[in-house]
Amino acid sequence: MRVGDIQYPAPASSPILAIERGSSYENGRPDIRETHTHAGPEFIWTTTATVTVTTESRDWLLPPGYGLWIPAHVPHAGAVRHPGAGGLMAMDPRQCPIAWTSVTGVRVSPLLRELLAYVLDADPADPARSAAESLMVHLITQCPAHDIAIAMPADQRLRMIAERLLTNPSDQRELADWAVLAHSSVRTLTRLFRAETGLSFAEWRTRVRIRAAIQKLSTGTPVGVTARQVGYRKTSAFIAVFQRTTGQTPGTYLTTGP
Repeated sequence: MRVGDIQYPAPASSPILAIERGSSYENGRPDIRETHTHAGPEFIWTTTATVTVTTESRDWLLPPGYGLWIPAHVPHAGAVRHPGAGGLMAMDPRQCPIAWTSVTGVRVSPLLRELLAYVLDADPADPARSAAESLMVHLITQCPAHDIAIAMPADQRLRMIAERLLTNPSDQRELADWAVLAHSSVRTLTRLFRAETGLSFAEWRTRVRIRAAIQKLSTGTPVGVTARQVGYRKTSAFIAVFQRTTGQTPGTYLTTGP
């Protein structure tokens, strides 16, 4: 995300070296950062944007409500795929208690989201900031094992389809419709989806929808409303697919949050 408002807390008292308020599009074009590294760890999160981060091992998808911890010296590139807001923190390796050595996905809970918003706006000299930062760091935890992983395809035709579905999970077009739009054949797209994501098109789209649903449920959106917003006309069908995919009912996420 493009550099926005940057604050520099006192290094002696804060694990944060710098914090940026991200924006998503500039001059109507998506913001893209080429491959680079950092001397210290970095935490990227999204509030309303959808972001992809590419590392040597895999592509990471960050829809709204998710973040990514990138250890020091790990090459990575990024791109904003859907307009929105988010942020980035550069961490001081001498002060930061998080010692993850590999790139790690993080789910941004409502409390963590509010703390990140506070830290973005708070004066570095605010006496409450130290306590807020301490709690914030403790809430940056690894996504649970049952979280929905989504592999992003590299083929440009599939990438176009994937990005449009991420923007609008309720899109009802089937692979034959997408094949026309991508100037390809259904057979080719079917083969590529399996080869690049390990899933069929229908399975991949289901994961996109269920992951979007988890985020909506965790912020209090009712099950029926969530079902319609992610592309299910019947709530019963949504509940069945959700339970088959996650092993949980949608109400579990609605009542407990992430």
